[in-house]
This record gives sequence, C-alpha cells and structure tokens, in this order.
Amino acid sequence: MIHKVKNRIDEILNGVSTEDVPARIFQVFIITLIFLNVFAVILETVEGISSRCAVAFKAFDAFSVFVFTVEYLLRLWTCTIDKRFHSPIKGRLRFAATPFALVDLMAILPFYVPMFLPLDLRVMRALRLFRLLRILKMGRYSESLRMLGNVLREEKEALLVTVFGVSILLVVASSLMYFIENAAQPKSFSSIPAALWWGVATVTTVGYGDMYPITPLGRFLGAIIALLGIGAIAIPAGIVTTGFTKEIQKRHGKKSKCPHCGNDINEPPETRSMTHKTP
Repeated sequence: MIHKVKNRIDEILNGVSTEDVPARIFQVFIITLIFLNVFAVILETVEGISSRCAVAFKAFDAFSVFVFTVEYLLRLWTCTIDKRFHSPIKGRLRFAATPFALVDLMAILPFYVPMFLPLDLRVMRALRLFRLLRILKMGRYSESLRMLGNVLREEKEALLVTVFGVSILLVVASSLMYFIENAAQPKSFSSIPAALWWGVATVTTVGYGDMYPITPLGRFLGAIIALLGIGAIAIPAGIVTTGFTKEIQKRHGKKSKCPHCGNDINEPPETRSMTHKTP
C-alpha cells in the first residue's frame, strides 16, 4: 500500500504522463507559485508597497515555504523509487546532492536559517533576496529550460573553448591598453585590472564611456578590439543556436542531411559506412 502511494506521489511530482490531470494541476500550481514569489520579492523592494503590505508578504512567504518544504520532503521520500537512489539513506543523500534538489533546498533555506542563527539585519536582507532563487525551480517544470540545459551540456566543449579565447583576448587587450594609456591617463588606466573593465565593455560592444583611450595608438587598438569583440560575441551565439536546432530536430525525429550525399550529418562515419555498405 505504501509503495503504491509512493509511486503515485512520484508520478504527480515528476509529471510522468501529460494526460495525468492531478500532475498537470500540481505543475501549474507550482509554476504559478514560483512566479508569484518572484513578483513578491520585486514588489517588496518598493518602500511604499512593502510598508503597507508587510503582513501580506510575510503570510504569502510562509505559505510558499510550507508548500515548497512539503514538496522537497515528498521528493526526498519518493526518490528511492529511482534505481540510482534505491538505498534508503545513501540514496537519499545522493538525491539531496543533485542540482535540482539543491535548488529546492535553497528555495526554502533563507526562511529557516534565521530561526537557528542570530544574523545581522544586512545578512537577513541578503537572505531574503535569495528567495529569487526559487525561479530556478522552473527548470524542473519548464520544457524550454530543460531544452536549454540540454543544449548547454551538448555544446559545453565548444562554449568553453570560446570563453577561453575571449578571456585571452581580454587579458591581452587590457594589458596592452594599460601600457599605452597609463602615462596619459594614470587615474583611469591605473592598473591592468582597471583596464580589464574597459576591455569587457569594449569586447561586449557595450561601451559605457567611463573609460576610453585618448592616445592615437590607444584609439587604434581600441578600434581593433571593438571589431574583434563583434566576432567574439557572435561565436557563442551561433554555437547555442546550432545546439537548439539539433535539439529541436532530435525531438521531432528529423535528421540533418548532407546536401551532397544525403547522409545524416550527425551520424558517426563508421555507422554511416556500415549502413550504406553494399553486400
């Protein structure tokens, strides 16, 4: 009997079937509650609204924490259904260390910490802002966010190479700009870390205008870095776009065919040769 109840709760929590009405109602309820929590945190920063509705905000936060706590405990109880977490103690500890479980814990932790630890008012305010982490719970229920996570995992090597290349560009450009502009602007380009702020604003094509080169050589270098920055930002965008295209095609069962040979581009060469091998 208990096993059946545990299975049913697990089905509702994880939305195993799209035709399961209770599971759909639960997901819509949790998603709505997450959005309302984020909206409440934003409104609390408005002094007039915060002072007038302080009691309502506290009551809503307490209700939300109660719901999220029950959800977390139920997930911790039912996780042993999964073979990866089959052990009653070690399995639950492994489940508690998974990314989604940690997000669930962080969503409720700011409410309970002040009950056990005497904290400064500034720390209390910081912990209250941590409630914004509840929006990360959307990753468990949103198909779009799950797709984004899959894309980032699939393209992580290419993205890491791009980030590494951009980091090298930033360090080299900022170092050169420091040596070129330091004599003319000792306050603005006082060090390489200070010049790094200029490098970030230039490479990302933001250009705040608080720091800029004034020497001819500095301006020439700045123009080169700005042009390189356009490509540096476009590369990861292209990688993510390609990853989304592959993920969508995978979900719809479509194949990326080569325009010349008609084979699946994503198919390994050895598999392709075995498939099209003549007897």
